[in-house]
Amino acid sequence: MRKNNALYVVATPIGNDDDITLRAINTLKSADALICEEYRNGNRLLRKLNIENKEIISLNEHNEPAQIENILIRLAQGQSLALVSDCGTPLFSDPGHKLISEVSAAGFRVVPVPGASALTAAISVAPLHLKKFYFAGFLPPASEGRLAELRRIKSRQENIPVILMDTPYRLAAVLKDVCNIFGKEHKITLACDLTTEDERILTGSCAEIMKEIGAKKAEFMLIIH
Repeated sequence: MRKNNALYVVATPIGNDDDITLRAINTLKSADALICEEYRNGNRLLRKLNIENKEIISLNEHNEPAQIENILIRLAQGQSLALVSDCGTPLFSDPGHKLISEVSAAGFRVVPVPGASALTAAISVAPLHLKKFYFAGFLPPASEGRLAELRRIKSRQENIPVILMDTPYRLAAVLKDVCNIFGKEHKITLACDLTTEDERILTGSCAEIMKEIGAKKAEFMLIIH
């Protein structure tokens, strides 16, 4: 059921267009407007779902202050708005953190609409008994900073699996640095391009996975056992 004066945080498919919930579709249909980082991607999502005549609000690092003010005004007027990212659940690496903070501080409801998640998808197929894990997220982009962070993670690992993610073009570099810090024989699981036709889920030593992947670029989640 739609709530007025509410911001919905809506998860969208991470690769397979069929991985969207009925609740997400109904929320997008009933919302007064869609909030997304790029108009083009938001419009593409609506077309896939056959949702027509929906206003799209572009929220990015260049217009964030003005758009947040506009969104707060619209919520005060009783509107219902839906925030999405290009894929998955918003706010991992997309604009929106400040929006959520401002909306909450203003006393409006922020409603999660969960769905596909690369993190939980990767965990579900990893061949380990996972009672707890450490999500390290995105590492520093430069190798020097990445190596330093990996050393810090290793020193505090305490046999808890560590989960990393990064941009597709840094896959080979991240694997190389993980191999250098944790050792060539350390076991890892690499989940690439989850839910797509190119999906690959590999488990083995760092050296084996590095050899298998080579210079490949892919969306990925990396689990260090």
